[in-house]
Amino acid sequence: MTILGIETSCDETAAAVIEGEGTKLNLLSNVIASSLELHTKTGGIIPEQAAREQVKYMLPVLKQAVKEANTTLDAIDAFAVTYGPGLIGSLLVGVETAKTLAYTLNKPIVPVNHMVGHLYANFIDNDSIEFPALGLVVSGGHTDLLLIKGHGDLQLLGGTRDDAAGECYDKCARLLGYNYPGGPKISKLAEKGNSDAFDFPRPMLGSHDYEFSFSGLKTAFLNQTKKLFPVLRNAHAHEKIGWQEIVMENDLSEKEKQLVYDLCASLQKAIITVLVRKTLRAAQQYDVSSIMISGGVAADILLRETFQKTLQEKKLPIKFSVPPKYLCTDNAAMIASAAYFNFKPVPWSEITADPELYF
Repeated sequence: MTILGIETSCDETAAAVIEGEGTKLNLLSNVIASSLELHTKTGGIIPEQAAREQVKYMLPVLKQAVKEANTTLDAIDAFAVTYGPGLIGSLLVGVETAKTLAYTLNKPIVPVNHMVGHLYANFIDNDSIEFPALGLVVSGGHTDLLLIKGHGDLQLLGGTRDDAAGECYDKCARLLGYNYPGGPKISKLAEKGNSDAFDFPRPMLGSHDYEFSFSGLKTAFLNQTKKLFPVLRNAHAHEKIGWQEIVMENDLSEKEKQLVYDLCASLQKAIITVLVRKTLRAAQQYDVSSIMISGGVAADILLRETFQKTLQEKKLPIKFSVPPKYLCTDNAAMIASAAYFNFKPVPWSEITADPELYF
């Protein structure tokens, strides 16, 4: 079966074609157009601007995905599209495009939950995942832990009560004067830092549930930066975004640079410690065979290495899976993958965008 997936939940406009047979799934094309550069200038995503860019990009991206897959729209067996959660304007661009294609070509269409899609990035070119499995979706907007007993059988064990892990990274980067998205910058600076320099809290690490909370960690990071760099107080008092004139590395002394590196490394360690320990605790409680992580934060090298190292140290017979980096951020390949393994077509006229969708 050949499926064309469409993803427009946020600022990316993406289309991809996958081909599946049994449990094997091959990626034939994966095209993404992003308006990230526009949002970097404003420190975050402006929904209306994102949707306008997606209207402009949608058809070119669609045509390129079909071309790279060396196929035609007529030869596609089914369409898949993200219908939520996300920005309503952005979602509508993808949903209406997919509905139009399904109607005009008389093909089945499968609506896909964006967060479930992230999990299914793990199944592309990978048929070694065994059930029951544990899935950790960790991104800018979500930190969710799910028990997956089989395709279509998902149980939410817990999620974030406030800021997601990726959101915490982004906001802390803003406090240091770095533009959106800040997560990759934090990880890069952390490579030069001492992760034990600052004892940041591990929120809800000792709770007996699988909930997460990173808002308090963000506050602790803010308070620490105020102590180290008093000028930050004045910057925020005047409602400035960050303190660009102070943190730009060329303007810092070597000692100050090291403080920034140490702050980032300590923050990263606190977040990763919570994610890994709570996930492994759940894996043992539910006796899973596999652990999958996905979402933008899953691209973090240290997070991947910590999961693998901890599993080896504890000698846990659990398979660990994480998508390649280019499939961790939003893409249409994961949407097509989720549709393939959960093939439940819906009449095109019954599909609507749902920005508040959860699991």
